[in-house]
Amino acid sequence: MAAPHVCSGAMLQCAFGAAPAPMNVLPVNRVLVGGMPGATIMDHIPIVNISPFGMCQSPSNPTVIAATAAALGVFTPMPCVPATPAPWIPGGAPTVLEGNMPALNANGMLMCLWAGVIKVVQPGQMTVMLP
Repeated sequence: MAAPHVCSGAMLQCAFGAAPAPMNVLPVNRVLVGGMPGATIMDHIPIVNISPFGMCQSPSNPTVIAATAAALGVFTPMPCVPATPAPWIPGGAPTVLEGNMPALNANGMLMCLWAGVIKVVQPGQMTVMLP
């Protein structure tokens, strides 16, 4: 099933994040999609590509654990700092390459070390579709 090609400016949402956040794609592959740099499955670097999602509500995040302990067991969300060491899954279009990496489509998911699942809410453009 075809899905939109994700580009810089796409809106992402983490299951444990309090707010959506924009995706930033550096123009290193020199591929524009809807006038913005196109994303690949390797655009998963925290802060560089993946912006913080407001407050993190994951009970497995060490800062949330520490803040909750300091509040004598009262659950205490803490500022999000994405921890995304692995590429997007499945989300890639293996037949469409940008800089020798599969292009990212809007069906991709990104896993955070703190148990969050990050998904594409809005791909940044709706005209270029990927298989």
